[in-house]
Amino acid sequence: MPEATFAGGAGQRCWSSYLREEDPDSTGGYARDQDAMKRYSVFAVAREAARYHTGWEKAWKSPEPKKKYDVIIIGAGGHGLATAYYLGKNFGITNVAIIEKGWLGGGNTGRNTTIIRSNYLQDSSAAIYEKARSLYETMSQDLNYNVMFSPRGVMMLAQTQHEIRGYQRTAHANQLQGVETRFIGPDEVKKLVPIINIHGPRYPVLGALWQPRGGTARHDAVAWGYARACSDMGMHVIQKCEVTGIRTEGGKVVGVDTTKGAIDCDKLGMVTAGHIGTNAKMAGFRLPIESLALQALVSEPIKPCMDVVVMANTVHGYMSQSDKGEMVIGGGTDGFNNYTQRGSFHHIEETVRALVETFPMISRLKLAQCRADGKCSGCRARAGAAAPGRRRNRRRRRCRLAAAALHGCRGGGRRQQRHRAARRAAAGWPPEPA
Repeated sequence: MPEATFAGGAGQRCWSSYLREEDPDSTGGYARDQDAMKRYSVFAVAREAARYHTGWEKAWKSPEPKKKYDVIIIGAGGHGLATAYYLGKNFGITNVAIIEKGWLGGGNTGRNTTIIRSNYLQDSSAAIYEKARSLYETMSQDLNYNVMFSPRGVMMLAQTQHEIRGYQRTAHANQLQGVETRFIGPDEVKKLVPIINIHGPRYPVLGALWQPRGGTARHDAVAWGYARACSDMGMHVIQKCEVTGIRTEGGKVVGVDTTKGAIDCDKLGMVTAGHIGTNAKMAGFRLPIESLALQALVSEPIKPCMDVVVMANTVHGYMSQSDKGEMVIGGGTDGFNNYTQRGSFHHIEETVRALVETFPMISRLKLAQCRADGKCSGCRARAGAAAPGRRRNRRRRRCRLAAAALHGCRGGGRRQQRHRAARRAAAGWPPEPA
């Protein structure tokens, strides 16, 4: 791997990944690799439009694995690809392979509720999340890829006196931490979110912790942008390559066994969210991490009606509207450890019941997708969507979001009641009360 000397911190780009050892220039350095990927720009779009878009190249390469790498990273999601990218950008380490058992961005990264915020109480949490949030501000420019970051603002509703005191405390802590947040009253909440019902039947809205620079991003575009940048540095993004074993010698990792053969490495990174415990077991040690399924669902697309992210922790539901108009809804976790990727009806019922109280207009929407995301050791590391192997049209079944709405009514005709009873019996739940 060619070497390059450079100074500066994380903000300076390291060009060692673009250097060619066999082509030194007159200044003693190296020339830029002619195979580097083309930059995206408005001029590139105009040029390709003039030639009927025949000149676009693949966003990233799909090479076969080499025998050995300096670093192997298991998991080609947002965190895994970001780890590889900053190894190259900040430290010049580009002999790296990012291994993914499925397709790029098809795991946790492409299946979450896309919320970006840093309004945490503890100093350590606020610092790392604010650093991550600030990276999104310039990520599209840094990666030359539009990740569709939308700093629309994140609102955390206070619906009890205890939450008011807690959020006011967090707002004061955030001021000391340099994180821009403030506590707002119910009138300002209503002004920012006109569709909200601040006079809820169970929990009225008493205020909110407001972070105007929080927001959302296109989750899979983040993975695509990082993959393109890593590939441009010369790293190998290897998809459909499952790790089946981790080889160690003398207490040190020396390589991995995969479905594409054995690959040696000097360093190994495991970035697989809820499944990291299974990877650690392959390496011969145990991590104190629990994996739980975290529910999420997406509605049919509607006209723009909500341009902020709203989180309601008392009733445990949060919602935002995507660029396509879908209402993206998140809820609670399962009460037991699991690695499932299957949604469960009772969590949908609980989450929708809570949000229909706060946003009555969504009671007539239809469900487009149901996801069982994962939660790993307290971190919001999502895992998975609907069950693998289920038919797409069945996974995207359309049903009323009003199931178990304001009055807790079970609703539906006899056919729906029979189907609901069958689902409860299959899940081992007791029958519904008469």
